[in-house]
Amino acid sequence: MTPLTTSAFELPGHLSPKADPALIAGDEQHFAAIAQSLEQAIAELSDRLDAERRAPGGIGREAMERDLEIHRLTARLRALRRFGLDLCLGHMVGADDPEPVYVGRLGLTDSEGRRLLLDWRSPAAEPFFGATHANPMGLASRRRYRWTRGRISDYWDEVFTSDGFAGHAALDDQSAFIASLGSNRSARMRDVLGTIQADQDAIIRAGSRGALVVDGGPGTGKTVVALHRSAYLLYSDPRLGHRKGGVLFVGPSRPYLSYVADVLPSLGEDGVQTCTLRDLVAEGATAALETDPEVALLKSSADMVKAIETAVRYYEEPPTRGMTVTTPWSDVRLTADDWAEAFEAPGPGTPHNEARDVIWDELVTILMDKHDGDVPADQFRRALLHDEELTGTLNRAWPLLEAADLVGDLWSVPAYLRMCAPWLSPDDVRKLRRADAGAWTVSDLPLLDAARQRLGDPEASLRKRRHDAAVAAERERMAGVIDNVLAADDDGEGAVTMLRGQDLRDSLVDDTALPGTDAEPLAGPFAHIVVDEAQELTDAEWQMLLLRCPSRSFTIVGDRAQARDGFTESWRERLERVGLDRIDVASLSINYRTPEEVMAEAEPVIRAVLPDANVPTSIRAGGIPVVHGSVSDLDAVLGTWLAEHADGIACVIGDPAFRATPRVRSLTPQLSKGLEFDLVVLIDPASFGEGIAGAVDRYVAMTRATQRLVILTSS
Repeated sequence: MTPLTTSAFELPGHLSPKADPALIAGDEQHFAAIAQSLEQAIAELSDRLDAERRAPGGIGREAMERDLEIHRLTARLRALRRFGLDLCLGHMVGADDPEPVYVGRLGLTDSEGRRLLLDWRSPAAEPFFGATHANPMGLASRRRYRWTRGRISDYWDEVFTSDGFAGHAALDDQSAFIASLGSNRSARMRDVLGTIQADQDAIIRAGSRGALVVDGGPGTGKTVVALHRSAYLLYSDPRLGHRKGGVLFVGPSRPYLSYVADVLPSLGEDGVQTCTLRDLVAEGATAALETDPEVALLKSSADMVKAIETAVRYYEEPPTRGMTVTTPWSDVRLTADDWAEAFEAPGPGTPHNEARDVIWDELVTILMDKHDGDVPADQFRRALLHDEELTGTLNRAWPLLEAADLVGDLWSVPAYLRMCAPWLSPDDVRKLRRADAGAWTVSDLPLLDAARQRLGDPEASLRKRRHDAAVAAERERMAGVIDNVLAADDDGEGAVTMLRGQDLRDSLVDDTALPGTDAEPLAGPFAHIVVDEAQELTDAEWQMLLLRCPSRSFTIVGDRAQARDGFTESWRERLERVGLDRIDVASLSINYRTPEEVMAEAEPVIRAVLPDANVPTSIRAGGIPVVHGSVSDLDAVLGTWLAEHADGIACVIGDPAFRATPRVRSLTPQLSKGLEFDLVVLIDPASFGEGIAGAVDRYVAMTRATQRLVILTSS
């Protein structure tokens, strides 16, 4: 075994007792094996990747399989190169087996098949995260490492049995997890895999069937659970793999997604799609907030989303009068019943714009069946396409529609809105009307999304015709090739004669390799959807996600006490109303992030409007009191903190005029949701508003602090 040139341990002076060879020699030996195996694995993967890239690309399915293999090899290589020895999270020793089992971000095996690292997501690794003194899960001890720039800067041992110490454990007065809580934050969420707690791990490893709600207040690790659960489910549940739809992770804002961007790649998973609700709709990038709360409320109902179906059906009424269709060969009568039959041809779920081609095909069939005489089908179809009365009637009865036009008409044509949403009062219709129908707001997005899903792409028909034409041309070309091969076959016997079969001729044409259209990556369907800060979603917004997840497999993460518009129902009541079933609720009640001093000030703020709020219990005290002062002190507060702290990140919340710097962010209370900072400075929190929304904004902003909270007011 090749020894490491330097020790994996770089412990500071005050931790020198932990550097005793009796405590770490076994680790050093194992790390040498990991280093050697990593070097070998990276070399082998690099060679395989180069070979795949040099290999012929192939066509159709062959090309797709090659691309998938290149993607898999690239992802694995990227994960191995991202880390070195710090792939290893720690080790555990069983009560009945003294041989340590090392747990890593990824599984790793040496050239002889010996398991060097157990993937953290495997069932065998569960005790590393889930063992407690009340339930040791068969462990005698557990060791967790803290890695700093690729070297171990500290480690912690936990002993679960009376003989677990055995002279090979360094006991501390604090666990790895508690020690990590006071460390400085950065612009990206820090790596916490090695310190996942038992209550969090149980939720991460829960099954994926149905909807699992993760309910917890600030600092309970909901986001940590949501992210790690995404990676765990993709690893453990074959029903959720990328080829089955994969996982979609929906966050509350762009700053939030930037903050958590490194977490999934650090877990060896780069295949999860991440987005905000705005990203699901093209108009979301520029949509403004709805300024009228009554209008926002009207648009937020699931009933309004269902009105889109009525709006579309208005354009799907068959003609009630017959007509005579003139062809070069004869005149054919097309009755109202024929129109009705053709309009029923599209199957359930066929998008409106795509259905028109199905109707046209049915009309051609009906007219062909009524035609006397033998005419080639393609000539008959071309003749009908030149019949302006026939095509014009179809275009008027079943027009191609754009989602933006459909929804815009609801806000600009009162009679149309009343027909589609008859439950609205005249006053409601008046409130919803606006001069600029295309001045989209966030409240319009679920309706635009529902319309686009129901209508489909109006260009899809044109692309399909181009694709079909390409397939036909390829079949004709292949037929010519086959005819030439057959002509060169002297005896007309043997395997070559199989080419006469039409099924075989068709199989030689790979239509997946011909021009088509790439699917919209966020259109779905997805096998599982994870939603963070889910308490903010309206009923209409839930429909956007339900449309993308037919399996109804969800992880729903949120806190009812952080809902700006209030959340008086239970999670089960809310989710059953929007269309989910098989709902389980798991609660997190320990605040790992926010110090006691900060929570003591934050708790009365939320209880003033929500007496039954699920306020979590802080696990630690920071020893730093909350400071109150004047807005004029802002520069001094920040200057002093920056001078005293070479690392860490601060945030000013509530001052739009404050210009952010690399280490001091400037956010609104809403955009700070889901984030955390070492120092939080609130500016005039009373100005955040009244009622539930204002109280929630103050509560959310205060609980972003992991070390220090300063509240500055103008008066």
